[in-house]
Amino acid sequence: SVIGTLGNFSASIGKAKSKKTFNVSAIVAAALKNSTVLRYAAELPEEKRKVLYIDTEQSPYHCLKVMKRILRMAGLPDDRDSGYLEFLALRKYTPEQRISIVEQAIYHSPDIGLVIIDGIRDMVYDINSPGESTRIISKLMQWTDDRQIHIHTILHQNKGDENARGHIGTELNNKAETVLLVEKDKGNSDISHVSAMHIRAM
Repeated sequence: SVIGTLGNFSASIGKAKSKKTFNVSAIVAAALKNSTVLRYAAELPEEKRKVLYIDTEQSPYHCLKVMKRILRMAGLPDDRDSGYLEFLALRKYTPEQRISIVEQAIYHSPDIGLVIIDGIRDMVYDINSPGESTRIISKLMQWTDDRQIHIHTILHQNKGDENARGHIGTELNNKAETVLLVEKDKGNSDISHVSAMHIRAM
């Protein structure tokens, strides 16, 4: 099944510690190789081979660990820059500053094809605010349409059910091309299962 196409956005959702970032690392590694990693296959056109990874939650140290893991999964050396991967650690900024930085990066990075936003909830102050949620989802639609890129976002699930958290989760569910659910295996916490909650291409 097709998870993401240029001009659209998608999401991974899951409970805390369900390995959402690891799952997205495999997607990014496939994009960097323009091949297959852990059953994710990527086909980006030559002029859209660059990946922009935005992390809003983790320290620079942990962001570096994620970046190195992605490079290793792609079969690339992890001790030097890849010309195809740009990483932004935005934990210290406010939601407005994050949106502004991401917008600048999206519009001023040449050859960009895939953007990851690990922690879309940190682009708003209140995940239950309809106004803020509509604004950030509108931004995703604008950025993907204007730049003909794909954006994949990560969001936590509610503790009590399978829904993506807050009003922003509702908006994501309604507008995303694909929503992937990442769940820990009930018998073995080292294993996570990924399934599609919905795929528009189906």
